[in-house]
Amino acid sequence: MYVYLYDNFLRQKKYDSTIKAMETRLTDFGIAGKIIRLQNFTDAKAIIEDEIKKGVSGIIIVGNDSTFGHVLSRAATCDVLFGFLPVGSGNQIAEVLGIPVGVEACDILSKRRKVKLDVGWFNNRYFVSKLYIPPSKITVEYDEKFKVSTKDKVELVVCNLQPFEWKGKGQIHIIHPQDGKLEAFLRPVTGKGIFKDKYEEPSIFPFQEMIVSSRKPFTVEADGKQSKETKIKIKLARKRVEMVVGRERKF
Repeated sequence: MYVYLYDNFLRQKKYDSTIKAMETRLTDFGIAGKIIRLQNFTDAKAIIEDEIKKGVSGIIIVGNDSTFGHVLSRAATCDVLFGFLPVGSGNQIAEVLGIPVGVEACDILSKRRKVKLDVGWFNNRYFVSKLYIPPSKITVEYDEKFKVSTKDKVELVVCNLQPFEWKGKGQIHIIHPQDGKLEAFLRPVTGKGIFKDKYEEPSIFPFQEMIVSSRKPFTVEADGKQSKETKIKIKLARKRVEMVVGRERKF
């Protein structure tokens, strides 16, 4: 049996027809199941662990990127199959997973095409997609061998599932880090443009463990969830998450 975790925003009337159509399609496929509605402070891990004890065969996240991050930031290493039914806007992760937004996502779920995904970890939270630190004055140490410290601000992106894209030398470079390791992209800020900062070409390096620190709190965004930190440790989690994906996935 599947358990469906509905984001609270799906209560809005504008999503009624989509949700009803999805539930009908899931019933047609014979994979309808228990529905649990999430609140902002719901402990998703506790819910999932309780459902695993009851013999659930899959946890299906219903919502957007924010919902995906809310659930997996705590529950990514739970021993169960995960699925994703994206609804509405804010669904970049769904595109990477090869899952269409709306009713057609049910078709992907019914085919149960499964892959194992690496999971990143930092400060007792998990991230499946990527971790992002906006331009900040930070010190980066990795694998206990290398240290990067600059006087100016730098942007740091640690990729896992979602690729990192930037323009350089007239080309678009897309990296798909799905090789059992995390990869970091460090871009120093060189100045202010009219609409956004200007950057140097990024330095790219794979790592096993990284420590990022600063004298002042800096913003960390992981799978859509933000926090303020002065020091974080980033590494690859020991366990992987099993996820239903589409044939058109980008990795």
